[in-house]
Amino acid sequence: MARSSNRLVVPEARQALNQMKAEIASELGLSNYESIDKGTLTSRQNGYVGGYITKRLVEQAQRSLAGK
Repeated sequence: MARSSNRLVVPEARQALNQMKAEIASELGLSNYESIDKGTLTSRQNGYVGGYITKRLVEQAQRSLAGK
C-alpha cells in the first residue's frame, strides 16, 4: 500500500476526515472504501473521492467565514 506524504496540520482531525472520506465514497457508490485496496480503483474513482472532499471542505470553510 502506498503511503501518503501529506501531513495533517491538525492531527486531531484525522478521524473526521476519514469519516468524510467514507461518506463521500459511499455516496459515489464505493462501498467499504476503508477496506478496499485503493490500487484496484481507477484514477478517476480515487480522484472523485479526493475532489469531493476538497469541495466539501471549501464549502464548510466558506459557511464558517460567512458566519453560518
